[in-house]
Amino acid sequence: MVQIEQDILSKNNGYAATNRQWFDAHGVFALNLVSSPGSGKTTLLVKTIARLKDQIAINVVEGDQQTSNDAERIRATGVAALQINTGKGCHLDGHMVGMALQRLQPADDSLFLIENVGNLVCPAAFDLGEHHKVAILSVTEGEDKPLKYPDMFRAADVMLLNKCDLLPHLEFDANLAEANARRVNPKLVVFRVSATSGEGMDAWLAWIRSGLKLQGVKRAGQVEALQRRVQELEHQLAQK
Repeated sequence: MVQIEQDILSKNNGYAATNRQWFDAHGVFALNLVSSPGSGKTTLLVKTIARLKDQIAINVVEGDQQTSNDAERIRATGVAALQINTGKGCHLDGHMVGMALQRLQPADDSLFLIENVGNLVCPAAFDLGEHHKVAILSVTEGEDKPLKYPDMFRAADVMLLNKCDLLPHLEFDANLAEANARRVNPKLVVFRVSATSGEGMDAWLAWIRSGLKLQGVKRAGQVEALQRRVQELEHQLAQK
């Protein structure tokens, strides 16, 4: 059983590495959004896209076991979205995302958003080639969710505490939720947001823009390195 799991993850990691190399070569910033069902992932994506789509190119991959409802909601914003139905599968994998890349052909220096299947277990183990996993926890869930599903919050770089507009009406301790998340992952970046009211969205969008800028810098560095290598080869050939 352990050997089978290792083989599956090893094969997946190969696909993920290829995806990441492609993203880096083209200056594309890729985010993998993960959460329980009902956390507000799709609504948050829709509001994020609405704020960014006039400034940068965006492509979206939607993962669900059945239906194309979420992809249709994304397409209604005017950006390209590809639905992947996993059937009985509980997560997206690196090969699925690689095939989606071939279909979508994202523009250079663009944003690539992956909405994974609603599940806080399986997606934690599968690298898709993304630059960051973004875990979404809504205030309508329990403050102890990060402790119950530590692998996911440990794998994530960012946590969005969503639906914060509802805090006045709930007995949810946002500070405790953050503290629990940081017990699992002390380096976790946390944003308190509300897709409905817009609270906290500016900080979240600023973080995305900074990631896009970093990808552009990395891409430029790769181009310069390639140009230097070509010059070295030309010099070597000239001397022969």
